[in-house]
Amino acid sequence: MSVINVGQAVVLGVVEGVTEFLPVSSTGHLKITEGLMNIPVDDKAVVGFSAVIQVGAIAAVLVYFFKDIVRIVSAWGRGLRNPEERQHHDYKFAWWVIYATIPIVIVGLAAKPLIDG
Repeated sequence: MSVINVGQAVVLGVVEGVTEFLPVSSTGHLKITEGLMNIPVDDKAVVGFSAVIQVGAIAAVLVYFFKDIVRIVSAWGRGLRNPEERQHHDYKFAWWVIYATIPIVIVGLAAKPLIDG
């Protein structure tokens, strides 16, 4: 007997799809929904399923924004090689993304011992 049946998988997929793009935790909503459906949230298969459907949402974002990502990364690369390119908005935007990522990297590294247990 599987831990999650097809109907439950569909419900969880819909919850993930709807909440992924809202300014709320899609993972939290998945856990709440799993609890409401009496799905064992600590089961390895359930954890794996949750990870896989979240990868799908991330892949959708990457596909949707692919041209923008390529444009920004290309502008960043050109700016690193050619100082004249550094005034371009996409070059600056790439740096803003990098700067915005630094705090969460620091928090993640600091919290790693707590997360690992």
